[in-house]
Amino acid sequence: MQEMITRADVEEFLVDEAALLDNWQLDAWLALMAQDAHYLVPALDKPQADYRKSLFLISDDMKTLRSRVTQLKGRTVWAENPKSRTRRLVSNFRVLGEENGMTRITANFAVWRFQLDQTETYVGRYEHLVARAADGNLRFHERKAVLDHETLRPHGKLSFIL
Repeated sequence: MQEMITRADVEEFLVDEAALLDNWQLDAWLALMAQDAHYLVPALDKPQADYRKSLFLISDDMKTLRSRVTQLKGRTVWAENPKSRTRRLVSNFRVLGEENGMTRITANFAVWRFQLDQTETYVGRYEHLVARAADGNLRFHERKAVLDHETLRPHGKLSFIL
């Protein structure tokens, strides 16, 4: 029988994930994903849409997510040259329940992005599906960042991982 995922597990997992992203440890971050994982950022006007049926700002499976990480680590992504500095605050962790052997969790986030003398703030909530892997650690099966913004202006781009 699989060990139940607690709020404390969720908090530790998401705080550790935020540190990996803020420190650009993208390979370690990618290791938090299950092989069937999806990384999603829905359109601002349809946050509850299904990524299989609607246009999303980001809708990556593992193949495209690996490619995204490879590009971000290289020098070919002009929007991340120089690399952004980010700082994430994650709070209001909740375990919502079980769903097909996975646990639905949420948290709120604020991500500050600093680059080229500009500061941008992204605010929203995470809606994730996670499960324990064979090694006992949590893995994302669905990692979804829902932005509270009405528009991406003045931001204009999502060149880094929320």
